[in-house]
Amino acid sequence: MSESSVGELPARRPSRQLATHQENLSVDSSCFSSPPVNFLQELPSYRSATRRRTTVLARDKQSSILLKPSDSYSSQREGEITENLNRQSIRKYALNISEKRRLRDIQETQMQYLSEWDQWKRYSSKSWKRFLEKAHEMTDHLELWRKDIRSIEGKFGTGIRSYFSFLRFLVLLNSVIFLIIFTLVLLPVLLTKYKITNSTFVLIPFNDIDMQCTVYPVSSSGLIYFYSYAIDLLSGTGFLEGTSLFYGHYTIDGVKFQSFTYDLPLAYLISTIAYLALSLLWIVKRSVEGFKINLIRSEEHFQSYCNKIFAGWDFCITSHSTASLRHSSLRYELRADLEEERIRQKIAERTSEDTIRIYSLRLVLNGLVLAVLSVCFYAIYVATTFSQEHMKKEIDKMVFGENLVISYLPSIVITLANFITPIIFSKIIRYEDYSPGFEVRLTILRCVFMRLATICVLVFTLGSKITSCGDDACELCGYNQKLYPCWETQVGQEMYKLMVFDFIIIMAVTLFVDFPRKLLVTYCSSSKLIQCWGQQEFAIPDNVLGIVYGQTICWIGAFFSPLLPAVATLKFIIIFYVKKLSLLYTCRPSPRQFRASNSNFFFLLVLLIGLCLAVIPLTISMSRIPSSKACGPFTNFNTTWDVIPKMVSTFPSSLQSLVRAITSEAFAVPFFMIICLIMFYFIALAGAHKRVVDQLREQLSLEGRDKRYLIQKLTEAQRDMRSQPL
Repeated sequence: MSESSVGELPARRPSRQLATHQENLSVDSSCFSSPPVNFLQELPSYRSATRRRTTVLARDKQSSILLKPSDSYSSQREGEITENLNRQSIRKYALNISEKRRLRDIQETQMQYLSEWDQWKRYSSKSWKRFLEKAHEMTDHLELWRKDIRSIEGKFGTGIRSYFSFLRFLVLLNSVIFLIIFTLVLLPVLLTKYKITNSTFVLIPFNDIDMQCTVYPVSSSGLIYFYSYAIDLLSGTGFLEGTSLFYGHYTIDGVKFQSFTYDLPLAYLISTIAYLALSLLWIVKRSVEGFKINLIRSEEHFQSYCNKIFAGWDFCITSHSTASLRHSSLRYELRADLEEERIRQKIAERTSEDTIRIYSLRLVLNGLVLAVLSVCFYAIYVATTFSQEHMKKEIDKMVFGENLVISYLPSIVITLANFITPIIFSKIIRYEDYSPGFEVRLTILRCVFMRLATICVLVFTLGSKITSCGDDACELCGYNQKLYPCWETQVGQEMYKLMVFDFIIIMAVTLFVDFPRKLLVTYCSSSKLIQCWGQQEFAIPDNVLGIVYGQTICWIGAFFSPLLPAVATLKFIIIFYVKKLSLLYTCRPSPRQFRASNSNFFFLLVLLIGLCLAVIPLTISMSRIPSSKACGPFTNFNTTWDVIPKMVSTFPSSLQSLVRAITSEAFAVPFFMIICLIMFYFIALAGAHKRVVDQLREQLSLEGRDKRYLIQKLTEAQRDMRSQPL
C-alpha cells in the first residue's frame, strides 16, 4: 500500500463520522421532538414521586433526597470515598481498577500536604493493618481441621461444611471452658496435693452444723466383681466418685500460699459465671453476622427468586453427584417458594368459615402436641424417681447388669422420647396447613424444645427429690441427707451418664445401623423393600440438635462435674471423625440443603436457646437449694451464692456502701427505666433505617422501570425511523 493511500484513510474517516453523527442527531430529534422536561415527566419514577408528594407531604423531602440525579450521587459518593481514604483501604471499595488507581493518586497527593506526624501515623496504621492481615493468614493455616473441612466443602457444599465448622466451634468452646475451670479450680488443688508449691489446704471447722449432715459414705474401691469397674466407668460411681471429676472431691475451703490465701469457693463460683458469660458473648458475636445476612435476605420474595436463579449456585462444589444434588436442591427450593406463594394466595382467598376451621384444627393439634410433651415429661419424671429409689441396692443382690440399666433408665427414656417425638411432630404438622418453609422451622423448634426441656425436667425432678424428705421434715440439713449426702456429686453423675449414653447412641447408630444399611443398599439393591428404605440421609438439623443437646448437658453439668467439659471435648472430637466417615461412606446428603449463612445462624440460635435453658436450673440450684454439708467447697455456706455476700463483707466500708446502693431497688428502678428508654430509642432508630431501606429498594425498582421505559421508547423510535421513507 502506498503512502498516499495510507494518508487518505484518516482523511476519509471524519467525513464518515460526521455523517453518522448527523444521522444520530436526526434520530434523536425525531425521537424526542417534545421538550426534554415533558419527556422526563413521563418517567415512572417521576410520576411515582409526584403521586407520593401529593399524598404525603412529610415524605417529600426524603423522596427529593433519595431521587437525586446519578451525577450528583456519584460526586457525593466520590467525596465520601476521598474522605474515608484515611480510615479504610481502597481495596474494600467496589470500584474498577482505573478508579482505584485514581483514588490512590489522590491519596498520594494528599500525603504531600500532611505534616510529618500525620504522615508517620498514616504509615504506621498501614503497617499495622498489613501485620494483622499477615497474622490472620498465618492463623488460618493453624486452624483446626482446616483441610478436612475444606475437603468436605468441596464435595458436599457449604451447608454440610457449616455443620462441621459448628462442631469445631464447640470443640474450641469446651476447650476454653475446661482451661478456665482447670486454672481457677483444679490447678491450685493439684499444686498443693502433689507438693509442687509451698502451699497447704485450708479447712475451716463447721459452725452450728449437726454432725449427721457431714456423713458421706463413699463407696470402697475394693470391688468384688470385675464388671463393676465397667459399671463405675459408665455411671461415674465407685472409684470415679472420689476423683477430681466430680464436685465432692473439692472439699476444701482454700489454699494457703506464702503471700496470700486462695479462696477456692469463690474461685469455683467465679469459674461457673465466667464460662457461662464467655459462652454467651462468643455465641452472640458469631451470630451477629449471620443475623444481618438473614435480615437482608428475608425481606422480599422477588429478591429470593432472583437469588436462587442467578446466585444460587455453590461454586465450592467439585463432585458431579453433589452438583446434581445441588440442581435438585435448587429445584426443590423453587418449588417450595412457589408452594408458599400458592398458600399465600389461598390464605388471601379464605372465607371467615375456612379461617375458623383452620384455626380450630390448629388449636386441637397444638393441644395434641402439648399432650405428647406432657406424656414424655411425665415418663422422664417416673423413670428418674424409680432410678433414684432403686439405685441404693447392694451390687451382690442384683442380677448382672441390673444396676447399670436402673442407673441409665432416665437416659434411656430421654433418648426414646427424643427419637419418637420428631416422628409424631412431622405427622401432626401435615394437617396444620402451613407453608413448607414454616413447617420445617416449626418442627425443628418443637424438637429443640423437646430435646432441651427433657434435661431441665430431669434436673428439676432431681431437685424435688433432693429437697423432699418424705414424711420427715428437712430441717436438720435443709435437704434429704439420707439419700443424697452429696447431692451435687449425684447430679453430676446424672449429667455424666447423659453425656456417655448420648455418645454410645451416636456410635451405635453409626456402626450398627448406618454401615449395615449402606451394605444392604449397595449389594442387595434388587429388593424392593431395601430400595424403599434407601440410603441414610445426612440430615443437618437432626445432627445439630444432637450436638446442641450434648453441649447443654455440658453447660449444666460443668458446675457439678468440673472435668465434664474435657469429656465433652473428647466426645466432640471423636464425633467429628465418625460423622466425617459416615458422610463419606455411608450417608448421602439431604435433598433439603441449607445455605451456609442460614445454617450458621440457625445453629447458633439453637445453641443460644440451649444456653438459656441451662442457666435456669443452675441459677436455682446455686441460689435456692442448700449446699451439701458433707462435701464440696461450700460446706460452710447455706447456699452457693452466699459466697458473694461474704466477699462483699471483706471490702472497705465505702465500697460496701456502693455495692449495696447498686443492688438496691432505688438504683434498679431508674436503671431499668433508662434501659427501656435506650431500647425504645434503638427500636425507633431501627424503624427509621428500615423505612430508608424500603425507600431505597423502591428507588431501585423505579430505576429498573425507567430503564425499561427508555428502552421501549428507543425501540419505538428506531421502528419509526425504519418505517419512514428515505
